[in-house]
Amino acid sequence: MTTAEAVSPARERSPLFGAVIGLASLGVLLQGLWAGLFFGDPGNHDLWVRVHQIGGMVTGALALVAVVVALAQLRHRRDIVVGAIVFFVFVVAEIGLGEAVGDQRGLVAVHIPLAMALMGLAVWLPLRATRRG
Repeated sequence: MTTAEAVSPARERSPLFGAVIGLASLGVLLQGLWAGLFFGDPGNHDLWVRVHQIGGMVTGALALVAVVVALAQLRHRRDIVVGAIVFFVFVVAEIGLGEAVGDQRGLVAVHIPLAMALMGLAVWLPLRATRRG
């Protein structure tokens, strides 16, 4: 252990954050898969829409847990804390847009690009979290 490690008890990484944000990122990836299934499988459209809705809620809950863990264990890592908050806000926006798409089909033009931005963040955030400070 170096002197710097002995002086600074703050953890540079959090296995719990890594696990939660990894699961949330997997949720984002699966959302794309499920969306493709309900667009491409008209016979089971309602089933895949429902799976997509539930997946969004689970991903949102995981994103919220990731924010709480980041604030509790990684508050000294501003990049991770801000990234987790932005990730959560994007997921909540996606859920809101997804719910509104049923009434206003034009919102798909915002929902899908935001999903792509969220996918990028879902890749960056877990990778960034593995690096030290």
